[in-house]
Amino acid sequence: MITAARPHVLIARAVFPEVVDKLRQHFEVEANAADDIWPREELIRRLQGKQGVFTTGSERIDAELLAACPGLKICANMAVGYNNFDVPAMTAAGVLATNAPGVLTETTADMGFALLMAAARRVAEGEHYLRARKWDRWAYDMLIGQDVHGSTLGIIGMGRIGQAIARRGALGFGMKVIYHNRSRLPAADEAAVGARYVSKEELLRTADHVVLVVPYSAESHHTIGAAELALMKPTATLVNIARGGIVDDAALAQALREGRIAAAGLDVFEGEPKVHPDLLTVPNVVLTPHIGSATVPTRKAMANLAADNLIGYLAQGRAVTPLNPEVIGA
Repeated sequence: MITAARPHVLIARAVFPEVVDKLRQHFEVEANAADDIWPREELIRRLQGKQGVFTTGSERIDAELLAACPGLKICANMAVGYNNFDVPAMTAAGVLATNAPGVLTETTADMGFALLMAAARRVAEGEHYLRARKWDRWAYDMLIGQDVHGSTLGIIGMGRIGQAIARRGALGFGMKVIYHNRSRLPAADEAAVGARYVSKEELLRTADHVVLVVPYSAESHHTIGAAELALMKPTATLVNIARGGIVDDAALAQALREGRIAAAGLDVFEGEPKVHPDLLTVPNVVLTPHIGSATVPTRKAMANLAADNLIGYLAQGRAVTPLNPEVIGA
């Protein structure tokens, strides 16, 4: 039986019914079954009297919102990324931030490789060509693309997902793997994934396929812009499965249109769900709507981890994956 003494939790977006039921075993829950993206004022209104909130990337948690919701104790993000959280502001307000790392590593790496292969081998272009009934004969240069096997794979960002992509490239496709990261991996970790550390400039000049897996921050904004695209091979492929804003989408669209790189695969975009209109007009880019983690097992694991963080902190005083653990016990 739910009593007034139990904490109150808001689920800000629709999620698996069994996860809602799981949370209701511990809390009084208000759930957004309609999956509306609430305006900021509505989100603040619904957070009144709530101690916890289950969030996705749609909900911006910052100092202004926290000041308006003084009872809030924890925000649990159903994502590994957390650029919707102002973590320093949350820490200052004594609000715990959590995310969902680890559980989506392999699935997101699969998606990165799917985009790489689709872009390099012009799969989306080929499907559009066929559906338009333009295919009437074989030609030696019809939709000719680039090899993946035996090529050079460049990875910018070498965390869990970057290393999973490196393993796929080195072990599955015999690729030469180079990487750039804020800090170099230990030698044993490099050896385990068959990767060699290089500067960002060398990676861009050398790689046949560049995959971006860096977290978004002010420092990583436009990691790839016009200057970086100019360093890449005209036969190269660029894949972004990190976050929108890592790539200057306008500059990328121009480079694709002018043939300064061969192809791109994008699962994330600046200002998503809006997509830069120029990207919609170039044929040599594969576009997917931020579905890198979109398998049933992975999304359930993400949702359950967010729920476990809420339960762990509000019911037991600890969390599974805290981003600002200094808040715990403060």
